Amino acid sequence: MPREKFQTLTEQMFYILICLQNECCGTDIMETVRRMTGGRVQIGPGTLYNLLEKFLEAGMIEETAAEGRKWTYRITAAGRAALNAEYRRLEQLAEDYRRFTAWPEAADALHADAAKEKNLTLNIKEEIGL
Repeated sequence: MPREKFQTLTEQMFYILICLQNECCGTDIMETVRRMTGGRVQIGPGTLYNLLEKFLEAGMIEETAAEGRKWTYRITAAGRAALNAEYRRLEQLAEDYRRFTAWPEAADALHADAAKEKNLTLNIKEEIGL
C-alpha cells in the first residue's frame, strides 16, 4: 500500500517547516537550515523550491509576499499539524530505541513473544491441515 503524501517528512521537509514558523524567503531557509544543523543538513535551491511548491499545493505553507524574484512564505495550520505529527513520530522512534537498547531483556521478551506467536500459528495450520 503506498504511503500517504506527507505522512512522514524527510529531514529537509522537517527543517523547512521549522524555518517557516517565521516568515522568510528561500535564501533565508537554506542558510537557517545550514546554521541550525551545523552544516549536517543542506538544502540546495532545486530541492528547496520543489518542496516549497509541494507544500503550497498541499496548503501546508502560504506565500506572504513577492518582490521581484524574491518570495516569502510562512507555515499554515496544516503545515504546523504535519510538523507536530512528525515531531511526535520522531519522539516515538527515540523512545523505542531507548527502550529496546537500554533494556535488552525488553527486546528479548519481544522476540520470545513473536516466536511463541509463530509456533502457535504453525500449530493451528497443522491442526487444520494447511
